[in-house]
Amino acid sequence: MILPGATDIGSGALASSAAQAEWVDLLGELEAVKNAITATQARLAVALDEATRADEAAQSIRAERRGRGVPNQVGAALRTSPHAGAGFVSTSRVWVTQMPHTFAALQAGVLSPWRATLLVRETSHLSLEHRALIDEEICGPAHLAELARMGTRRLVARIKELAARLDVHACVKRNAKAVSERRVSVRPAPDLMVYLTALVPMAQGVQAYTQLKTHAEATKAGGDERGTGQIMADTLVERLTGREPGRAEDVPVTINLLVSDETLLAGGNQPGVITEGAPSGAGVIPAPVARNLAAHAIDTDTSWLRSIYVNPHGRLLATTSTSRFHPQGLAALLRAREQGICATTWCDAPIRHTDHVIPHSEGGSTSLDNGQGLCARCNHAKQSPGWQQKTAQVGGRHAVETITPTGHTYVSVAPTPPTPAWTPAVGMTGPAPGRTPRSRYSIGCYTTPAHGAIAYRPSPPSRQPRPAHGPPGRARAHSPRFDLSWTH
Repeated sequence: MILPGATDIGSGALASSAAQAEWVDLLGELEAVKNAITATQARLAVALDEATRADEAAQSIRAERRGRGVPNQVGAALRTSPHAGAGFVSTSRVWVTQMPHTFAALQAGVLSPWRATLLVRETSHLSLEHRALIDEEICGPAHLAELARMGTRRLVARIKELAARLDVHACVKRNAKAVSERRVSVRPAPDLMVYLTALVPMAQGVQAYTQLKTHAEATKAGGDERGTGQIMADTLVERLTGREPGRAEDVPVTINLLVSDETLLAGGNQPGVITEGAPSGAGVIPAPVARNLAAHAIDTDTSWLRSIYVNPHGRLLATTSTSRFHPQGLAALLRAREQGICATTWCDAPIRHTDHVIPHSEGGSTSLDNGQGLCARCNHAKQSPGWQQKTAQVGGRHAVETITPTGHTYVSVAPTPPTPAWTPAVGMTGPAPGRTPRSRYSIGCYTTPAHGAIAYRPSPPSRQPRPAHGPPGRARAHSPRFDLSWTH
């Protein structure tokens, strides 16, 4: 990109003051254009939603089901999650139909999308009449110059002041509703950490924080080398889990770890993946961290470690089921393949439903290839009229091709799990060149000492029917076996 007043800014060439001033002007103009583009996108989203609902009403679809697929279409077009797409559609509808001055300010570039969203959020508890009054009072033509100079915090404070003046009862009711929505949530953070968040009333939250901080400062004054924040975090976990001081890490937990045996046992360097074992979703962890995680679980006897292995091509395998719903084992494998995250492109929500790509009612099998893990919103959206899905393969990985009612196609590909090298069992060799092994491990069994040794006797060659679970009408010849005994 050629900048005004300079041809090669990357070389450190000097630019005149006039050129730099022009760059600042251009930054402001581009920001105004971004705001105006968002307004156009909002109008398009509302038009799409209205047209879709009208079409589905003509098809006699129940009112509560109309427009379910619109957030997914909008999210895919904006390259964001369906949840964000739904938020954009609902906010855009308020801009276009209830707050014309806010929408006009957004079109003119004076108001940013975030500040326009705050106007919608902070007036959601008011009547349409009072919302319109605040819209005109803050974003009307006579107030645009003041709005352009107003900071975000001052804007929110001004909205709340006007709302309390217009309808104090609605504000009190909103506060009571907020108290009823108190909750605790967890979301992923960088470096295998999570944010544990509690939404509680202000008095309770301040009191809890003060007690943690007072305890941390007293502990640190007693010679503890940890930082204040570290002590507060450890104390919070210890008190919530009932652990003794200094034992915050000894929390019973099942860890779903997608990892190769080479990484876990032999000092390999391939990373592992934490799959849907926690609400935080998936996360890639370095090989040493995976080994330390397993070692700590064994040393303290406080964790179960469920390791899921993959074949040399990075595919997870499972047998086809005749069940209408995915059995527990197959559902767990589906979640492991998607690493706990909804399979829809750009959706970051955790998996809530195990879904048939080709519906069971249309002959779709209950199998790993015809299965996918979806969040509730995406599973409901694909059931809207005009949506189609089919399975595919992209680079040897499982993929799903989705066609929306408008004819747009999106392909979601399962993430790549760690792909370990072939590790033969003791006394065995690896697969022949060019041959892919069906399994990376021989399957063993064990008995209790009361049963003694299991004797394997040679059986003569014969043609016997396959077991009942095999394909009908086929038989195989049994080859002689060696005399072996398995002792404890």
